Amino acid sequence: MMCDHFHISPFLLSYLYIHRRSPVLLPLTSTASIWLPPMASPLLFFFFFFFFFFFLPYAAVASPSPSSSPFTEKAALIRYWNRKIPNNLPHPAFFVSKLTPLSASNATTFFNLAASDPSLLSSHLASFCSAAGLLCPNDLTPSLSSYPPDSDFAAYQNSNFTNYGTKSADGLSSFKNYSDGLNVPLDTFRRYGRDSAGHDDKFSFYAPDGNVVTANFSSYGTNTAGGTDGFTSYDESSNVPDLKFNNYAAEGTGREGVFQQYSDNANAGDQAFNSYGKNGNGATSDFSSYANNSNVIGSTFTHYGEEGNGVNDTFASYGDNGNVPENNFRSYGDGTNGGVDKFTSYRDQSNVGDNFFISYEKGGNVGTADFTNYGNSFNPGSDNFKGYGEGSFNDQITFKEYFADNTSFKGYAKTGVDFKEYHNTSSSSTPTASAVDTKSAVENKKQDLAKRFVEPGKFFRERSLKKGTVMPMPDIRDRMPPRSFLPRSISGKIPFSAASVDGIFRILPDTAMGKAVDSTLADCKRAPSHGETKRCAASAEDMIDFAVSVLGNDIEVRSTANTKGSKGNILVGDVRGVNGGKVTESVSCHQSLFPYLVYYCHSVPRVRVYVADILAVDTKEKINQGVAICHLDTSDWSPTHGAFVALGPGPGKIEVCHWIFEGDMTWTVADHA
Repeated sequence: MMCDHFHISPFLLSYLYIHRRSPVLLPLTSTASIWLPPMASPLLFFFFFFFFFFFLPYAAVASPSPSSSPFTEKAALIRYWNRKIPNNLPHPAFFVSKLTPLSASNATTFFNLAASDPSLLSSHLASFCSAAGLLCPNDLTPSLSSYPPDSDFAAYQNSNFTNYGTKSADGLSSFKNYSDGLNVPLDTFRRYGRDSAGHDDKFSFYAPDGNVVTANFSSYGTNTAGGTDGFTSYDESSNVPDLKFNNYAAEGTGREGVFQQYSDNANAGDQAFNSYGKNGNGATSDFSSYANNSNVIGSTFTHYGEEGNGVNDTFASYGDNGNVPENNFRSYGDGTNGGVDKFTSYRDQSNVGDNFFISYEKGGNVGTADFTNYGNSFNPGSDNFKGYGEGSFNDQITFKEYFADNTSFKGYAKTGVDFKEYHNTSSSSTPTASAVDTKSAVENKKQDLAKRFVEPGKFFRERSLKKGTVMPMPDIRDRMPPRSFLPRSISGKIPFSAASVDGIFRILPDTAMGKAVDSTLADCKRAPSHGETKRCAASAEDMIDFAVSVLGNDIEVRSTANTKGSKGNILVGDVRGVNGGKVTESVSCHQSLFPYLVYYCHSVPRVRVYVADILAVDTKEKINQGVAICHLDTSDWSPTHGAFVALGPGPGKIEVCHWIFEGDMTWTVADHA
């Protein structure tokens, strides 16, 4: 018997051999066949062919492992695929790896729970998440209040610090390598360091490189005297962070807070400082390199430094080089006495976004506010100042090098505000006019700076896909946390609503994961765009069904083989157009952030799809096989789309190509060439 995937027991072979009539040779794969003796009876003949065709879909094509059980949910999905797409093409390993790891018995158990009442899954969440390969929040560990107030915590994660360090005197608490590189970390500090005196707290490398990070500091450092809070490299390079500082350092005296490299290089997410430093006396807050080079980050400062006495707040290099930042300062420094608020290099070279300063320095007394190099964005957003310095007494407020378009000053102090080098291209008159660049110079500057916000190689022209081209490749790595599909028999029983998903998976609504679930559901429920056909696939079966409904049942799916070449130059090797490079339609599927795999799939008309060998520039060796898609009709795209920022000239005027990133995929009509 010549077969690597298909096995028949020796007993059955012996029985067939004894009752043979004439030999039978049946094909199993293109490289393997099985020799069978003749049958002794129609019943045995029927038994064999039932056995053969039941397992053939699993055995005849590439599968995750030759020894995998045919009774698993993964095997069942392979058989489903073969029924829906009967072209005998191999199943790509990248797709098979996303299928559920549930055994038949586990699948039956969880199906019965979901069918009876989906909420019952919550009581078995740990085993459900482990067996099904899901992304589930970690339960917080018990309170660590019994630890000594002077402690050194190294390599800590997912912890709840409650009533920690109350009434500490002098000493140091040090947190190093805290929640490094975790998926969905949930860290909570409640009533931390209350009533301490001269006690220092140091947080080094806090939650770097995390995915869907939630960190809450509630009632932190209340009524403290002296000492220092040091946050060094806080939440750097994290994905979808949700950070909250509530009632932070309230009623503190002489406390110094230092935030260095705070949330730099972060992607999406929110940070909120509520009631920060309220009623502080002689306190200092220093934010250096705050949210620089971040992407779509929201920052909210509410009741910040309110009614402080002699406080000193400094924001240096705040939000520089950010992409679509959302900064919201409400009730900032109201009722302060003396003290200094300084913003240096604020939003410099950022791309659009919105800024709100509402009720800023209201009712202040003999204070100083200094804005230096404010809002010098290459692509202006919206700046809104309301209630600025109202009711203040002898405050000195200075704006130096202030750049803003679409600016609204309402209800601000008419005296005590000094505008120097004020630039507003939307207005013909300014408080102090400066030289205005020519329109062409400004546009050239914007184009040069804009390219910094579109990663090199993210978009390219079709002519670049030819052998011998050296081009940059963007970071195509999958930044989503690893998860698996649920079988449709289970996912179909889970109501597709925030309340149900949050309840079943114990997701707190006001956390990074909770907001991610809301965002995914909103995208899925959004009406399709003009000419778009879309579906959110909550199971592998859903994705297959959608692709078949759009393209027919002779289809295949592709993705770039690996991530080699990312963030560097590559050499394009042999290039092959799928289906001869003809204009076709595809179904592209993109990951969404959810406890189990959910893909946003949509039809993409008028495209060409290419498979290209990717070579190392220096050695000319093949390191990857890339899949690229070229959109031929861009007429409905936004003029501000990153493709036109990088390539020009605008919608409908050029085709736009890009690589299929790790984790994403595109379906096309099968290429049998």
